[in-house]
Amino acid sequence: MGLLNGLVQWTQDVFQPLGWVGLFILAFIESSFFPIPPDLLLAILALAEPEKALFFSLVCTIGSVLGGMFGYLIGFVGEETLLRRFVKEEKIMKVHNLFNKYESWAIFIAGFTPIPYKVFTIAGGVFYINFWKFVLMSFLSRGLRFFLVGVSVMYLGQGFLDYLDGKFDVLSIVLVVLIFVIWFIYRVYKRKNSQKV
Repeated sequence: MGLLNGLVQWTQDVFQPLGWVGLFILAFIESSFFPIPPDLLLAILALAEPEKALFFSLVCTIGSVLGGMFGYLIGFVGEETLLRRFVKEEKIMKVHNLFNKYESWAIFIAGFTPIPYKVFTIAGGVFYINFWKFVLMSFLSRGLRFFLVGVSVMYLGQGFLDYLDGKFDVLSIVLVVLIFVIWFIYRVYKRKNSQKV
């Protein structure tokens, strides 16, 4: 726990003085290899300058998605070669087909929840999922996550940070479950209506 706290403090000490540039860099590297998410720095900057909260959220989103694209490239260029060396082609295709079937939701969930987004960005490249779907779902999920943080800090201030402390992971998972429930109800409703026609 001490190591993690030290890493968080180091991250804050290094990137916070750089302002939005530091936020962009942190969001970029977190999406491809760095362990500390940019949410904390985003909240700190938004709290210091609430009038720039939306700008900080946008910077964080763009940095994160570009970092995700870099992670995708890492997977596409490097890991595919290693994968083919150790795994049979038919197994790669099975995993690829599974990832392809659920790619949009997998990327969305990883981008919004505490699930490590970087794992999915690299896996997206390894299994060569549709790049533009990957980018779109990354923008939607990361944008939703970071704008939610930025707007909440802008309107609720320190009170939001105090309430959120330790609860963001749970809240994000609950929200994704609600989105899935709504989507499932919509699919069932649509299917029933198409059968009536």
